[in-house]
Amino acid sequence: MSNIKLFESQKIRTHWDNEKELWFFSIIDVIQILTDSANPRRYWSDLKRKLEAEGFVQLYEIIVQLKLISADAKKYLTDCADVQGLLRIIQSIPSPKAEPFKQWLAKVGFERIQEINDPVQSIDRARENWQKLGRSKKWIQQRMTGQETRSKLTDYWKQSGVEKSNEFALLTNIIHEEWTGLTVKKHKDLKGLKSQNLRDHMNEAELIFTALAELSTRQIAESEQAKGLDENAKAGKKGGAVAKNARKELEAKTGKSVITGENFLPPKETQRKIK
Repeated sequence: MSNIKLFESQKIRTHWDNEKELWFFSIIDVIQILTDSANPRRYWSDLKRKLEAEGFVQLYEIIVQLKLISADAKKYLTDCADVQGLLRIIQSIPSPKAEPFKQWLAKVGFERIQEINDPVQSIDRARENWQKLGRSKKWIQQRMTGQETRSKLTDYWKQSGVEKSNEFALLTNIIHEEWTGLTVKKHKDLKGLKSQNLRDHMNEAELIFTALAELSTRQIAESEQAKGLDENAKAGKKGGAVAKNARKELEAKTGKSVITGENFLPPKETQRKIK
């Protein structure tokens, strides 16, 4: 399970290994936070050579390569380490943030254990993160409602023979393009996003119509007893069309576009995207 964690409002790509019951963290992301380096990949490459020269023979035993989403929204093999390995690497990085980051790592591990024992805490944690990012209560409620709708749809897909992550992405894109007229990538481009989650940067209307498209898709798929990728793709186009028609009707009444370039990026980051 891949995820995003926040340390002082900065994002770290993570992966939870269900078998080992361990968090793995993107080393590049951690280095970026601890050093503010303009080129964290170069910093990590130099650090690996330095550790090897110092005789750190266990270095490549603690590095695990996992496919994580990159800035271009594609998945690439990325150097990761679990908490223990990351702590060893951090010892070699001079940074005033090192100690608070170690405390944060311990907190993340403890919270995951709590979430396994009580899944409701995972929902509470997500709400807390969105609040820290400045989202309104109304937005958070809509985002969580949409997530529940999304989960019910993906549960149906799994039960109907759709299992691969790339198939999930394909079906999602079919629904999205049908109701918005844009692929997920083009919608992200419109908002100036790269590795960020598109839904985390949708306005209220976009969230509502996304949920309508996915709710319609599931109910149509259930009524047609859709099986496999092809049948679910057809249901996806029909479900997306329901939301598309509703969107066009609303836009005709208000004279305003539902799909916008609005995002929740910090002002400085937004300026960099525009450039």
